[in-house]
Amino acid sequence: MNFIYEPNPQKIEEKSFQLIREQTDLTSFDKEQTQVVMRIVHSVGLPEVATLVRFSPNACQKGLEAIKNNAAILCDVEMVKQGITKRLISKEPYCFLNHPDVPALAKKIKNTRTMAAMDYWTPYLKDSIVVIGNAPTALFGLLQKIKEGADKPALIIGMPVGFVGAAESKDALWQHFEELGLECITLLGKQGGSAVSSATVNALLRCHAGMYF
Repeated sequence: MNFIYEPNPQKIEEKSFQLIREQTDLTSFDKEQTQVVMRIVHSVGLPEVATLVRFSPNACQKGLEAIKNNAAILCDVEMVKQGITKRLISKEPYCFLNHPDVPALAKKIKNTRTMAAMDYWTPYLKDSIVVIGNAPTALFGLLQKIKEGADKPALIIGMPVGFVGAAESKDALWQHFEELGLECITLLGKQGGSAVSSATVNALLRCHAGMYF
C-alpha cells in the first residue's frame, strides 16, 4: 500500500492558508489581524473559531512596536514559550513556572503555581508582550495587578483554555481593557490554549518580518 501525500512543507503551508482564506470569513479584519486569525484557525483546524477572536483597537500595532523594540515576551507556561518561533526573535521568552522557589510561594499565597510565578514578571512587565494560554488565574491576577498600579505591558495575548475560569477571565479582559489602558488580543469562550496563544505571537513575528499569507 502506498500513501499519497504532499511532503513539501512550504507547499503544505501555502495550501493550508489558501484553504483557510476560502473557508473563513475574514472580512471584518485588517491586514495584520487577518494574519493572526488565520494562524489561530490553523492551530485548531476550525474556521468558525474566527468569530470568537477579539482585538483592541491598537493591539497589532502595539505588538509590532514591542517586537521592533525587542521587548520581553512573558509566558504563563512552558508550552506557550516553546511554541514561539525562536528564529524570529533575538532573545528567549521568559517563563518562571519552573523556578525553584515557585512551589513554596504558591503554597504560601494559597494559589496556583502560575499565579506565584507572576511575581517574577515584575522587572520585565513594562511594555512587554504577555502571553497567557493556559491559566485563567494568571490572567485574572495580571488584571488585578495592573488595576493596583503595576506596569502595563504593550500587549496582552489572553487565551487561557478550560471549563473553570477561562471564559470568565477573557470576558474580564475584554470588558475592562479600555478602562485599564491596555491593548489585547483574546479568544472568547472556553477555547484557547498554548497552541493558539503562541500562534498569535508567531503571526505578529511573521508580520514584523514581512511574511504574509
